[in-house]
Amino acid sequence: MQHFKVLGSGCKSCVNTAEMISKKAAELDIEAEVEKVTDMAEIMSFGVMSTPGVVLNGKVVHAGGMPSPEQVEQWCRQG
Repeated sequence: MQHFKVLGSGCKSCVNTAEMISKKAAELDIEAEVEKVTDMAEIMSFGVMSTPGVVLNGKVVHAGGMPSPEQVEQWCRQG
């Protein structure tokens, strides 16, 4: 199972990123847990300064702006 954390304040881009990851994982029939993290202290602990940020299995894979659908598919297939 892939464990994603979407880091951000809850802005539209952050919400859309979380939804895109969930939808893409479902399309690919990949088990994924998507957690939204809005706590600034936790976000900063990952060293992310621009949101949305994406953490996959404990590793930051993206920060700042919406990821592309191709990036999300690649992340879902990792592991």
